[in-house]
Amino acid sequence: MAEPLLELSAVTAGYGPTHVLRGIDLSLTKGERLAVIGRNGAGKTTLLATIMGLTRLHGGKVRLHGLEIGAMAPFRRNAAGLGLVPQTRDIFPSLSVEENLLSAMRGDASLDEAYTLFPRLKERRRNGGTQLSGGEQQMLAIARTLMTRPEVILLDEPLEGLAPVICEQLMAAFEELATDGTRAVVLVEQHVEAALSFATRAVLMSNGQIVFDGPATELRERPDLLHRHVGVGIET
Repeated sequence: MAEPLLELSAVTAGYGPTHVLRGIDLSLTKGERLAVIGRNGAGKTTLLATIMGLTRLHGGKVRLHGLEIGAMAPFRRNAAGLGLVPQTRDIFPSLSVEENLLSAMRGDASLDEAYTLFPRLKERRRNGGTQLSGGEQQMLAIARTLMTRPEVILLDEPLEGLAPVICEQLMAAFEELATDGTRAVVLVEQHVEAALSFATRAVLMSNGQIVFDGPATELRERPDLLHRHVGVGIET
């Protein structure tokens, strides 16, 4: 079995004294596509934030390549191989598309890589962040994270509020990112059908705990779990 790239062991975490996650055990290997599913407030975003060091770790261990990173600052985690695309996108509105990308570039990253993945960004490379549509801003947020050369890409609700045609383009990009098997992709998403179609593995969260961890195809075949913990069904 492949060595874990990222590993959480008995993790309890939250904001200040508040515990949101309780007893999380999770591991990822290179090439995995993980969908994280659950209702609003289940702890999905907090899970990604905890991996990035943006919450208070009350207990447990977080390891990257076997190295304990629980006390490591977020920017150091990013340099070590973790990349988060937050719901808020957090692009620099006063900079152009190209300047946003250049500000994050590390190692052998290239603008061509970003523009090949999202040709629309090349067309708008001189446009400022405030001149972009919501979908274009999301593309830029994803491309900018790629410029940091992450081994684990954490995507937090990337399809939220976007038109179906843009969602399709983004999902195609995620497929492209996951194809070569050199990185793990973690997708937190309310669009259950899209998330499970993309993922090879799924985690279902409820009240800050993992209630299912297994093949995405298996979760698709458990409508009882989906109805109970998400409140929706999917076509099978």
